[in-house]
Amino acid sequence: MDEEAPMIPKRSSQPIKELTVDEVVEEFVGSIGLSQLLQVFLVSLARVFDAQATLVTIFTDVQPQSWRCIAPENCGNTSYASICGLKPGAWEWSGGNMSSTVAEWGLVCDRRFLAALPTSVFFLGSFVGSAVFGYLADGVVGRKKSLLLSCLLTSATIFLTSLSPNIFIYSTLRFATGFSRAGIGICCLVLSTEAIGRKWRGQVGQYGFFFFAIGFLSIPLAAYHTQTHWRNLYTIFSFFPLCYSIFLLVPFVSESPRWLLVQGRSQEALDVLKRYAEINGKRLPQRLSIKSPFDDQIKKSSPVSELWTTKWAVRRLVVVMIIGFGVGLVYYGIQFNVENLDFNIYLSVAINAMMDIPAVLMGGILISFTNRRDLFSFSAFLAGISCLLCIVFSKKDCGSSIGKSCFVQLAVEALGFMAISNAYNALYVHCVELFPTNVRNFTVSLLRQALMLGASISPLLVVYGRSWPSISFLGFGIVSIVCGFVIFWLPESRNCPLYETLEQQEEEEKVIFKFDDLEAELAY
Repeated sequence: MDEEAPMIPKRSSQPIKELTVDEVVEEFVGSIGLSQLLQVFLVSLARVFDAQATLVTIFTDVQPQSWRCIAPENCGNTSYASICGLKPGAWEWSGGNMSSTVAEWGLVCDRRFLAALPTSVFFLGSFVGSAVFGYLADGVVGRKKSLLLSCLLTSATIFLTSLSPNIFIYSTLRFATGFSRAGIGICCLVLSTEAIGRKWRGQVGQYGFFFFAIGFLSIPLAAYHTQTHWRNLYTIFSFFPLCYSIFLLVPFVSESPRWLLVQGRSQEALDVLKRYAEINGKRLPQRLSIKSPFDDQIKKSSPVSELWTTKWAVRRLVVVMIIGFGVGLVYYGIQFNVENLDFNIYLSVAINAMMDIPAVLMGGILISFTNRRDLFSFSAFLAGISCLLCIVFSKKDCGSSIGKSCFVQLAVEALGFMAISNAYNALYVHCVELFPTNVRNFTVSLLRQALMLGASISPLLVVYGRSWPSISFLGFGIVSIVCGFVIFWLPESRNCPLYETLEQQEEEEKVIFKFDDLEAELAY
């Protein structure tokens, strides 16, 4: 009797299934689920600190509204503007000399334009930082580590700012803070959307800005309790990004699977997608691999250098940056311009912040069924018209007491801010969808650079607006309306897939555009 042959396990004859990241997400992980929602929540929390670092100067650098004489015999019958003619020591600010940087360092009269310096250089720092963090996030550092580095640097520079001995050191540290926080906005948007199915990508991109609104709203709440000492506000805000980095970002946030794939770490990308699927109550097939976005016959070159030699990508990028410059000028300008409204500054800022929340919620709903360009254009037009209407209800017509026209001005200004917030958010989502993974962070960083460059000019308009409010409102209104027209130079991106490389996007979009042209000819 022959001995039984040993049992040899049969190898699976099932071929390895090779899919793109989009296909894995849509078919096996789920377009959106608990795992992606947790990732979006944890990543987007950093936007709270971004808002605090950016907009804190609304209160720390504000010009106090009242002063009083120390020696009445030296003052006589004078108006507010006449403090410039008084001798030093004859008067003081009613809230004390530590209520703001303007009060402590005497940034009034012939030194009044120095008050705009810290905010302007802050955005110039963001301009430089956007390029640096965009390069790091798309390169060997990655999205998660770039976000970590940005949060830690932001925490350190905010704390050091509270120790500033003069306006020039203060401005230098504001530049450093602007540089540091630049990575937060870039990495948060990309890191939270790259593992989301195309159906929900727009809404997730919009709702990420909800946390920026929360951070904005937290500023007047904290500033009200530190109004006699501006340095305390910086000290408080310096601890939040540090705690977030240690206790939430490092242990719980995952790296982008798309970035891992582009870096050649396909197994790590697959492991991230497996974790997402398990948390969502699903499983990936055993014999599954992620399709490489690179042609094996083509040597992998620098994506950034390739971007500048790709004509269609350069054209898109130039238009995006032109629009970004205008949107940055208007978006941040309206926020800093609240001091030129005839209302309590704490109430005005709180109302603007609260208007940002419905803007995010409405934008998230609208972006799910409207084209990106149409949504942006409508929002930009509405913001521009609102700014122009603010001229009609300017505070010079309000008289000595707050009247009906002042309430109308505040309402119109709040509507304009809600509209430009929606345009700002929609532009970011549109930019994410216009470029492939290997240059997405870099292009978003260039958009952010354009936004920051526009924002760096806005404080100058605000300073001029202290004397002539119509100048700032007119400038914001015209720029916003122009941006509403320029957006139509870009292609529509709604429901388009997220491509991995420039070559892949160029080839597949050629097919899509040819198909669209054929459909148009048949319809005609």
